[in-house]
Amino acid sequence: MEDNAAMEIKDAVTRLFKRDADPGPRGQARAKVLFVCMGNICRSPTAEGVLRQKVARHGLAGLIEVDSAGTHAHHIGNAPDPRAQAHAARRGYDLSRQRARRVRTEDFARFDFVLAMDRENLETLAERCPPEHQDKVGLLMRYSRRYPAQEIVPDPYYGGPNGFEVVLDYIEDACDGLIDRDLARLARGGVPS
Repeated sequence: MEDNAAMEIKDAVTRLFKRDADPGPRGQARAKVLFVCMGNICRSPTAEGVLRQKVARHGLAGLIEVDSAGTHAHHIGNAPDPRAQAHAARRGYDLSRQRARRVRTEDFARFDFVLAMDRENLETLAERCPPEHQDKVGLLMRYSRRYPAQEIVPDPYYGGPNGFEVVLDYIEDACDGLIDRDLARLARGGVPS
């Protein structure tokens, strides 16, 4: 049995992401989030795993679709970096089934949020994004609550183990902020950004 807070969040997100009177086929996602980094093996798959689990914990797995991709094609088909998987697993996130892919043009139409991990990837996305979907593209850290001065999720690929922990700290915080910010918009009668 769900506690009252979880039920309230579930109801609020359901209302927030209801696009029209016809909810569509049963189980169809009402909101779709795509996380993007360069190779799709460290930061963006971590963000996908974190948000997917947070959504599931709130009983919203059928309402919010989560995916990740890279701006470059270096690692297509590869699993996330073993270090990213190990650090995520220590916090209870399973990244093992994910495989790297590159951002496709149709992703800009398909997803409601296309969130980059850093400014370089944001610029690449903005260049590739059709004009009618530019408002969907932004930085994940704009949702941060604990790290408001931090604009990017730093790339841990060439660093030490602490870098993967920092990435998880930033991503967990920003994913919580993403959920909270959109719930606050609902309370004001707004729609997701």
